[in-house]
Amino acid sequence: MIIVGSGQAGLAVAAALITKGLQPQQDFVVIDEAPPGVRSWASRWHSMVLLSHASHSALPGLPFPGDQRRRPRADEMIEYLSDVEGDLGVKTLWGVRATGVERRGSGSVLHLSTTEGEVQTRNVVCATGAATHPRTPTWAAELQVPGVVLHSSEYLYPLQIPTDDVLIVGGGNSGVQLARELAPSHAVTLAVRTARRHQQASRYLRRQLFARGSRPEPVFGDSYEQLRDVGVSICPAVAKAGRSAVTFVDGTVATPGSVILATGFDPGDDWLPDDARTDSPQRTMTGLPGLFVAGIPQYGGGGSDTISGVRRDATTIALRIIERP
Repeated sequence: MIIVGSGQAGLAVAAALITKGLQPQQDFVVIDEAPPGVRSWASRWHSMVLLSHASHSALPGLPFPGDQRRRPRADEMIEYLSDVEGDLGVKTLWGVRATGVERRGSGSVLHLSTTEGEVQTRNVVCATGAATHPRTPTWAAELQVPGVVLHSSEYLYPLQIPTDDVLIVGGGNSGVQLARELAPSHAVTLAVRTARRHQQASRYLRRQLFARGSRPEPVFGDSYEQLRDVGVSICPAVAKAGRSAVTFVDGTVATPGSVILATGFDPGDDWLPDDARTDSPQRTMTGLPGLFVAGIPQYGGGGSDTISGVRRDATTIALRIIERP
């Protein structure tokens, strides 16, 4: 069996398989396209913290060190996952990217294509993440500003923004966190398409264990009113852009110095065949027998991209693999 992705979801599946008696490198292997040990958390901005407390962000039986009530930073998450990898005895094959998977004929063997060649296996787990590929609006390509235009995945710290003012596009948690961070040093405008309610993260994440369907995620940390109190201007969504100007949906126009696109991500399932990404028969399963998906909500119902949802996905996948004829 091959697990594609050595992040939270991939290691959660590995841990679940180990509890069923399977051995890493013998019964299953883990591959990841990143350079050795460079997980996606390494590209997050320096002050980023998880939405949940440490006690709710760890895999079963593998707790975060230190204060369990704190919200871990991105760099702590990198260190934690590396420790988990070592504790499980998993030796990830880094620098290997999956490019496709298919079943030929009516047999039980899957053919996984990778940048290192093709391999046959009975089971493949896609654990390549719910937030893998930055999503940018089409109008962003037309925008020319004095400073920078970058996606939130490229932002690291305030000194990256060379102008005095910045427009942040996107009113979700990333946009809210970045607005708060930049407010002391920049004149910040936050463009919000869908206003989110404010809620405590721990309460929301517990509810997500039983959630179904797609609902806008609340904002945690700061509310829009709290952002206004520190000088952030809240405006409607951007409708279009041309050269140095952006036009909001209410018809007003602005000429921002810099722009940060906190416009979200697409999942890392682009290497799966079309028939695997539709008509999922049951949680974590796909239309392709032996191909499973962990940590992507579209394949597991609401909340499967939270750590609790990932645990549930991993347990389900391990049971399905053990029970496969």
